[in-house]
Amino acid sequence: MEVNTLVLFVIAALSINLIPGPDVIYIVTNTMKGKMHSGIKASLGLGVGYLLHTLAAILGLSALILSSAFLFAVIKYLGAIYLLYLGVQSLIHCYKNESKLCVEQTNSKQSHVFKQGVIVSVLNPKVAMFFLAFLPQFIDPTSPNATSELLTLGLLFSVLATCCNLFYACLGGILLSSSTSQKYSRVLEGVSGTILIGLSVKIALSDNK
Repeated sequence: MEVNTLVLFVIAALSINLIPGPDVIYIVTNTMKGKMHSGIKASLGLGVGYLLHTLAAILGLSALILSSAFLFAVIKYLGAIYLLYLGVQSLIHCYKNESKLCVEQTNSKQSHVFKQGVIVSVLNPKVAMFFLAFLPQFIDPTSPNATSELLTLGLLFSVLATCCNLFYACLGGILLSSSTSQKYSRVLEGVSGTILIGLSVKIALSDNK
């Protein structure tokens, strides 16, 4: 795997995971309910779910690589279209200044937060779809190390996502309850949308070479 591919992967993964989406709202809500340790438990629970999605995606994609390079290519380009859609949606949210943030403070009791985080992540079909769409964009199916590269990138993505979630568990309550939260979310939406669209264009151009 080339260094520039790995760098691009890290930049894309960080920009995507820093966008305050449903997982971040879940984490920050738990932090506000039960202090920072509840947010950390929620983050780690979600992280376990990401690992399970990673393993499932790798098993499926590895089977495709072994059985049919054509089918893997189909999954790859369908994934690129999905990433393009996500990028356009992010730019629309940025342009219209439509924040996804909706953190509510409640007094409900906190229990089994870690387990709930795992369940929330595992049962979210959008997470599975994203893994299947995102990981193939950085893999050459003709490489003899394709499966190990998938595993490396999947684990790296899960670690980066969990680190971003832990960041929100520690500081998200401050960031998202401040007067600048709308601006913060809008900037991240714009950056992420640009990166996702750029990644889709890169895939299309490389296909035409």
